[in-house]
Amino acid sequence: MPALALPTSKAGTRGASTRHKRALDVGLILLALPVLVPLLVVLALAVKLSSPGPALFFQTRIGRDGRRFRMVKFRSMYTGAEAARAALLAQSDRQGLCFKQKDDPRITPLGRVLRRASLDELPQLWNVLRGEMSLVGPRPALPEEVALYPPQALQRLAGLPGLTGLWQVSGRANVGFDEMVEMDVQYLQTASLRGDLVLIFRTLGAVALAKGAY
Repeated sequence: MPALALPTSKAGTRGASTRHKRALDVGLILLALPVLVPLLVVLALAVKLSSPGPALFFQTRIGRDGRRFRMVKFRSMYTGAEAARAALLAQSDRQGLCFKQKDDPRITPLGRVLRRASLDELPQLWNVLRGEMSLVGPRPALPEEVALYPPQALQRLAGLPGLTGLWQVSGRANVGFDEMVEMDVQYLQTASLRGDLVLIFRTLGAVALAKGAY
């Protein structure tokens, strides 16, 4: 898919080379496969049986250097929910561009459980294996959000998007857009393999507490 035209950014993964970061991503996923495979199968069946529609949901997101890719996750909303998004934008519970609503009526009962535990994001491990994402990095944004980004926010696109990152372990949806941008740019400027491992470990605690998860 075509990439967006972006201004030159000073952000970049200085501490962790692309090759070493890639090795860490793939290595950790392969180590976890014996646990991941049965879990993914069970969750897929649960989503399929809980409400009409497919188990997986695909959505166009913006990745590194503005490249578009198809992000996959477990469906946590009722079928046709994307069409109702525009009508709910004014009700966002999060400051800034990224829409989040605590009582979003589009989310299924099972979807709320999956989101609270971040289990709906697990299929994105496929995006990681494809090289479109990393385990750690800025969360991939929607094209319509990126179209409204100020110059500072465009620096989020200097690295691979991730499953988790600095702001996800610092309050998740409770973190406003401007603060999220600062955290993501800070991560990209100081990234290291040790730092990635720390953030992955901290993610486990953040998921357990479910702070800012909705």
